[in-house]
Amino acid sequence: MLKAGVFGAGHLGKIHLKLLQQSERFELVGFYDADQELAKEIEKTFGYTYFERPEDLINACDLIDIVTPTTHHFDGAMSVLNAGKHVFIEKPITETTDQAETLIALAKQKGLKGQVGHVERFNPAFTAVKDKIQSPMFIETHRLAEFNPRGTDVPVVLDLMIHDIDAVLSVVKSPVKQVSASGVVVISETPDIANARIEFENGCVANLTASRISMKKMRKVRFFQKDAYISVDYLDKTCEVVKMKNAPEHPDDFAMILSNAEGQKKQIYFDNPVIGSNNAILDELESFADAIEKNTVPIVDLNDGAQALRVALMVIESFKK
Repeated sequence: MLKAGVFGAGHLGKIHLKLLQQSERFELVGFYDADQELAKEIEKTFGYTYFERPEDLINACDLIDIVTPTTHHFDGAMSVLNAGKHVFIEKPITETTDQAETLIALAKQKGLKGQVGHVERFNPAFTAVKDKIQSPMFIETHRLAEFNPRGTDVPVVLDLMIHDIDAVLSVVKSPVKQVSASGVVVISETPDIANARIEFENGCVANLTASRISMKKMRKVRFFQKDAYISVDYLDKTCEVVKMKNAPEHPDDFAMILSNAEGQKKQIYFDNPVIGSNNAILDELESFADAIEKNTVPIVDLNDGAQALRVALMVIESFKK
């Protein structure tokens, strides 16, 4: 079992603590939080061991799970890597791309593993269809949330949209060519609703919308590619795959046939995969254990986290233009 510690015991930190304690892959050593009063209350309530000094927790562990505010990600991860320990970092990886590149270089130099918490990559609806997504040419995402003061210290792009940016980058195997975006401040000090158009060098276009002031929740993405349409509902954990193939000469009575202007006939059929039940956060943590123990590249490595941050910052920079 890998000895794990957690930096940060806020809302998400408590979830990570609970899952690490439940997992058979980890031994939860304890946690550190800068708010000593809160930390001692958590220790008393849940029984997790509180370390007053982060370096003491690092020294007692094989890996540290960083679930602090983003402003503390870089310093925390540097301390962990410099101590020769593996690091899991919640998204976004850091505040700046320079910080992210520094972490990447240090991890490589020391031969350590790093993973970033882009949890939608482990959503069962997404994993069920990822292999069916091949060379998409248009992608549309909607990530809408009801207002919650937690997380409004950062733009909605880094709070919500970055999930979709990472997922899109994971399936579009082409460099980003251009980004244009608009963002609107409604109730926070930074944009609460944003729309971005990301154009890739291979011609693919992704249109992303994120809002944290909506009346209802929505987390959906649609992929359009040659002879196929694929939709994923991250919230309901459902997906739909609609494919087209050349229609047979004598289709059966129930076949769905479309004819284009040139008279070519296509048959529509559904290829919906079975979706399993899982806890995506637990899966991402245990996949990190796999990467450490088997010496493989994490599913969402530090480079992935840096690339998602880079594009997210391009979106934010586009607001100013």
